Amino acid sequence: MKTPYKSIYSVLKTNRVIVIIVVSGALLSSLFSGWMVFNIHQKSLNTTFAIGTDGEVIPLKLVTQKENFQVEALAHLELFHTYFYNIDASNYEKNLEKALWLGNSSVDNLYRQKKADGVYNRILQYSLVQKILSIDSQLQEQNGTYSFKTITVFEINRGSIIDTYELTSSGKLIIVDRNYPNNTHGLLITDYFENTLKKISNESP
Repeated sequence: MKTPYKSIYSVLKTNRVIVIIVVSGALLSSLFSGWMVFNIHQKSLNTTFAIGTDGEVIPLKLVTQKENFQVEALAHLELFHTYFYNIDASNYEKNLEKALWLGNSSVDNLYRQKKADGVYNRILQYSLVQKILSIDSQLQEQNGTYSFKTITVFEINRGSIIDTYELTSSGKLIIVDRNYPNNTHGLLITDYFENTLKKISNESP
């Protein structure tokens, strides 16, 4: 008895179905693999890794790093403005020396200009007390560069008169090696500039 042969069209139809299933499966597999790679890539953009003391790979979130940077940056700016502007005849040399560790030549140039203008001589001569009342700093990031604007309110006690001023200053921050106790935050102020200074009140003690 002869074995009946299947119709060539039936065989081709079966093969076509098999090819469609295989191609569809491969396409779905490729799409799934592509999605997995994209997802891993997106997660890696917000993650960096460190090696622990036991050799273990430890993931660190960049978001957390940025939050920590902002905290340290604001603390650095507050420390600098306190040292640079909260001065009197007894502490100005010590405070200014500490402030100069927190900025680059732009801060040093401003200090030298103030010294040449007799600012610190007047503090000594008239026993002036320059006291910080508030420091408000705003940070802005652009292409990995951090800039800041700080509004510092301080008063100058002239004995019989107390004048209150508002100073707006600006600059940039760069990361440097930590230097304890001179620069504990590992940041340096660059391009520092005093934008505006205005008197906001005048009163007698």
